[in-house]
Amino acid sequence: MNTLEDRYRQLRQRIANAALRLNKPEPTLLAVSKKHSSAAIHELYQLGQRDFGESYWQEADAKLNALSDLNIVWHFIGPLQSNKTRPIAEHFAWVHSVDREKIARRLSEQRPDHLPDLKICLQVNIDREETKAGVLPEHALALAKQVTALPKLKLAGLMCIPAKTDPAEAFQRMAGLQAELKQAGLSADTLSMGMSDDLELAIAEGSTMLRIGTALFGERE
Repeated sequence: MNTLEDRYRQLRQRIANAALRLNKPEPTLLAVSKKHSSAAIHELYQLGQRDFGESYWQEADAKLNALSDLNIVWHFIGPLQSNKTRPIAEHFAWVHSVDREKIARRLSEQRPDHLPDLKICLQVNIDREETKAGVLPEHALALAKQVTALPKLKLAGLMCIPAKTDPAEAFQRMAGLQAELKQAGLSADTLSMGMSDDLELAIAEGSTMLRIGTALFGERE
């Protein structure tokens, strides 16, 4: 039977094999736990997984309470509206979906003083899809500078959800954008890109964080 433990170990091996074959550092595995149970998260935690990604505050709230005794690193990876920034700023360690200054400013203002700086990835609409959120590539540098200037935030890097047509080419452009930010003297070590179907392509282009749901948890209920 293909259990959660089996899938986790197979996925870790798949990532390690790809990194070795491509001569790249092994990226962090971010387990995308949205629409999956607290029990499944707890089981993965017992197996050694620490980073988990949620997309909806209402769903995440129950899980954070149920699993508050675990040392989980929570990542918010979903679309972020202005009226939902406060609980995200108060409870998450990372936000991967910042695409405009207004959202960054609210997160900065609402981040509690006793918590470490909130790590921010800018979501880039790398393929200019009308149905997707994200800052356009040519505006990413300006937004990165704005985020860097805000207190209680730390610019970590960039995130994308590429079109399914040619993810490899999109990942290449993301790597180029990261290089542009670094050349401007900005901290941008994280490239949050690559999911279940294209993780090898993402590793080849320098992904440092893979957001994996289906290959790990199975199909959502």
